[in-house]
Amino acid sequence: MGSESKLEISKLGFPWATLDPFLFCVYHEDAYPKGNATLGPDSPLHGRDLGQDFAGKDGWRMYHGRTVPGFPAHPHRGFETVTIVRSGYIDHADSLGAAARFGAGDVQWLTAGQGVVHSEMFPLLKSTAPNPLELFQIWLNLPRRSKMSPPYFTMFWSEDIPRQSFADSNGRITDVAYIAGRPIAGTADGALPPPPDSWASDPEADLGIWTIKMDAGAHWTLPAATNALARRTLYFFKGMDLTLDGERIPARSAIQVNSQRAAVLVNGAIASELLMLQGKPIGEPVAQQGPFVMNTEQEVRQAYADYRRTHFGGWPWPNEAPVHGAQQSRFARHADGRLESRPRDE
Repeated sequence: MGSESKLEISKLGFPWATLDPFLFCVYHEDAYPKGNATLGPDSPLHGRDLGQDFAGKDGWRMYHGRTVPGFPAHPHRGFETVTIVRSGYIDHADSLGAAARFGAGDVQWLTAGQGVVHSEMFPLLKSTAPNPLELFQIWLNLPRRSKMSPPYFTMFWSEDIPRQSFADSNGRITDVAYIAGRPIAGTADGALPPPPDSWASDPEADLGIWTIKMDAGAHWTLPAATNALARRTLYFFKGMDLTLDGERIPARSAIQVNSQRAAVLVNGAIASELLMLQGKPIGEPVAQQGPFVMNTEQEVRQAYADYRRTHFGGWPWPNEAPVHGAQQSRFARHADGRLESRPRDE
């Protein structure tokens, strides 16, 4: 008999399939070598399709970067990006003049709104050791009322993200980090405040972005969602064996879960990790073409016209793929000049 909590299961592809209000989820894991003087890989780039390097040669990719891996300047309108960097670093720069370096558990939440151009480069800061990179980027739709909101980003620094550890009867631990959504009742601090125009800022949206790590053999109950209309997907991306309400879940699976039921997770012989995306659907038409997500095709055409005309404020950087120097620690400089600074995790 199938689990009453599980609605559908599918194999993880690239990118990962998502449900409204989410548009897209991609998981990057690259085993970058030690860095060189320009913060790129200290390794020959021969045989790579530079500018479009997605093949994974030697376990890593340059993506659209030519010297430093990453994604040089590109535009967005009409949605949000939530970027969770589990290891390694990202150097952000944008058309508003804002900049950041974040990583080692930090999260950037960017509301593209009416339009922003940004770059996301992966500086290889260690010159004597490998530079592994692991991250999620999640695209979250904006409701019609917020499509043309001012662009904005906020930082959730790793040390500020609410976390809880749950021990089962055998002392095995499940750790939960709450990037979005209210923590389960207990000892964790309250939810982090999402950007003001985000769908996540509506309490009725019941939006949750959680990462879950389970010890080998751990038992843990995922509680039901608050809003009866919320939809929930679990992405079992690391591990070997897991059951949900007694039903075996294959490794590297996406599980659409009935959010109105608690679900009992039992891990297998090695540690497992999951990502949970949850939220009430926006329920509006989606017209998407490339980097623009609007409600109608006419609005998408207008986005392209506006970008050609204004470049969403221009590009105040010396090149399309700026990085912030070998010695720079974690920081965020916002468009209004506000500066946040955090130490670098060496």
